[in-house]
Order: sequence, then C-alpha cells, then structure tokens
Amino acid sequence: MSQFAYQLQIEGDRLSDLVDSLQASGQYVLTREQAVTALDVSEESVKKAVQRLVAKRRLAVPRRGFYVIVPVEYREPGAPPPSWFIDDLMKFLGQPYYVGLLSAAALHGAAHQQPQEFQVVTNKQLRRVEAGRARIRFFRKLHLERTPTMEVQTETGAMLISTPEATALDLIRYVEGAGHLGNVATVLAELAEKIDPALLTQAAKTEEELTSAQRLGHVLDHVCGAAAASLLAAWIEERKPRFVPLRPDRSVKRARKDVRWRVFVNERVEAEI
Repeated sequence: MSQFAYQLQIEGDRLSDLVDSLQASGQYVLTREQAVTALDVSEESVKKAVQRLVAKRRLAVPRRGFYVIVPVEYREPGAPPPSWFIDDLMKFLGQPYYVGLLSAAALHGAAHQQPQEFQVVTNKQLRRVEAGRARIRFFRKLHLERTPTMEVQTETGAMLISTPEATALDLIRYVEGAGHLGNVATVLAELAEKIDPALLTQAAKTEEELTSAQRLGHVLDHVCGAAAASLLAAWIEERKPRFVPLRPDRSVKRARKDVRWRVFVNERVEAEI
C-alpha cells in the first residue's frame, strides 16, 4: 500500500470513528467544517474520507458539505427519513422553512395519498435534494413568516410543520405539489376533521390568501367539510371578492358559478372517498 493510500485509510478510519461517536450520542448530521475541526485535517482530506464512507453507505450527502449519518437499519435505502435531518439541513442552508403540503397532511393524519417526496416550503427557490432514496422538494413562498406553523418531535429532535389550517390553504395554492385537484380533495376530506374553523379563517387573513380561501371553501364543501369552512364563508361574504377560477390555468367559459365562494367551477372535483 502506498503512503498516500495508507494516509487516506487512516483519515477514513478517523472519520468513521467520529461518525460512530456522533451516532452514539444521538446526532445524525455532520458538516464538513465540523469534521475538519474535529479531525484537524484539510477539507480535501475530509472530502476523500467522506467518499469512502458514502461508498459504504455510512454517510449520505444531500448537500455539499452537509453529511447525514446512516444507521444500519437504513443502509438499504441509503439514508434515514428526511424528518431526521431536515431541521439541521435548513439551518445549514440558512433558510427558514416548514414541512408542508402532502408531507404535513400525512403528519396530521391525512395519509391516504402518501407523498412520494418530502415537501418543504421556504422563501427561496431551492433545487431538489436527494439522500439515498429520499427526495426533498422545495416550494417557494415569499411571506413565509405569515404561515401558522407548529413544532413536532422527530426521532432526532424537532421540525416545523404547517398547521392543519395552513396545510389546507397550501394544498390549494400549490396544487401541482399534490398532482392534481382530485388528490387535493381526497387529502382535504381526511384533513377536514382536524381543521378549526376559527383558525382556518385566521390563517387566511394572516396569509392574505383570499383567492386560495375561495377555492379551498369550494373544495371543502364538495368533500363534506362545510363545517370546517363555516366561518371562512362569512369572511369571504364580507370581503365580496371577484369571482376566481377553480383552476387558474383553464378557461372559465361556460363554467358554472359557485356563488357561496365566488368561484368559477371550471373543473370537476373527484375525491377518492
């Protein structure tokens, strides 16, 4: 073995020992900067050592310089679930966030449509993240701070998710995140029982989501969630907004009007309930 290869092995073993030590203390993330400091080696040495552990499925690298420790039970998928590291990842990226849309709905018990990706809302357009088989998709929202969120415990700490009410509004706002309106309706049918009418109206007011509130109200009525939207309907009536299309990307020609929500019904909503 050459001196260079021997040095690489030694540094790889030292990183492996560090990873084992972190996992033993309940920590499942590590940054390049932390590794450089802990091992007192160069960034290049850490990069090469990381490559060796990635090949062994001991580490996953969702973002350059950010490493996820993979416990034995997750060696096959290549990484633990995103819930284990999303909070640390967003702090590493310096971005505010919350887990939203289908991922938040599933956490609130509306799991009929199991998301194929972990969905996160932030205020900057970020490219998708991959860690093993896990996929994280980001949705951009300018005024993220207006969205009601809550903290939930995870296997490794905590993360922020949107409240049931904010989740419902987001599902309408980002329909493409759920695939199509029928999927959104299916999720809302399950989520409706978790929605507090007063909090839903407050969320719509705080986020200034008038058009999304109109569309949401129509869909909730359709999936027997009228009780959840009762106060929202009163707020809409007070505002007397213009009619909006249920599907913004489709023509409203010959579409019927839902006067209660002031919506042009230009798509039939079919929920799997």
